[in-house]
Parts: sequence; C-alpha cells; structure tokens
Amino acid sequence: MKTYGLLNGPNLDRLGKREPEVYGHTTLTQLEQLVGDEAKRLKVRLECLQSNREGALIDQISKWADSGLAGMVINAGAFTHTSIALRDAIAGSEIPCVEVHLSNVHKREEFRHRSYMAAACVGVICGLGVEGYLAALRFLVARK
Repeated sequence: MKTYGLLNGPNLDRLGKREPEVYGHTTLTQLEQLVGDEAKRLKVRLECLQSNREGALIDQISKWADSGLAGMVINAGAFTHTSIALRDAIAGSEIPCVEVHLSNVHKREEFRHRSYMAAACVGVICGLGVEGYLAALRFLVARK
C-alpha cells in the first residue's frame, strides 16, 4: 500500500479559530480526518505533520524522501512566499508534490501572489477550501 504525506505549515494549527472568514471553520484535526478518510477510500496510507517551524517541515520532507513516499500535499502557509529552503527541500526530494491553499491567494495581498514552491510542485490548487486538499490527494493517487 502506497503512503502519501500531508504537510501543513505555520498557523495552520489555528484553523477554525484564525480568520474563519478567510480560512473556514474546519479545524486542522477535522481537515486531517477528512483527508485521512479519503486516503482510506483510495486505499492508500496518509501521514500528517503540521509545524510552525521551517526546519521541522524540511526534516519531514527529507524523512519522507528516504522512505519512498509516493506523493505529498503541502500547504506551507506563509513559508510559501518566503522559504527558498523549503522549495529546495521539495525539489530535492523527488516526491511528486501538490501545493494547496485554502484561500485564493491571488485575490489577497500582493505578497501572497508569489510562491517559491510552485515551480518545484507538479500542481498548485488554491481557493477551493478543504476540497483543494482532497483534490490534490486524488490527483496524486491517480498519477502513474
């Protein structure tokens, strides 16, 4: 059975509480459960990590790369717009990765329009809320 990763960055532990008008009312625990349920339906395993620390996210990507992870969904939060190190970890991992954002970052502040990660990913989904995570996992599982 293939294993996929779900990686969430800074402040995503505050989902459901932080700016629900932007990020929705679903908590991180609920989000991970929804994606986990979809993984079971797709007959794959899911490993999840959320961290507010850039190094912890990079360490997890390295661990997953060494373990042969089949694919990864990442919402790097604000690190999307600031972290070349995280981008390099994704690119160097050779893990097929889909970048996801709950909100449509292109309708928000200009600094959110630039993603350092996008070019290292096989796709980017934004503005679909929780459904974006599910779509990303489905896409990765369907890839040959």
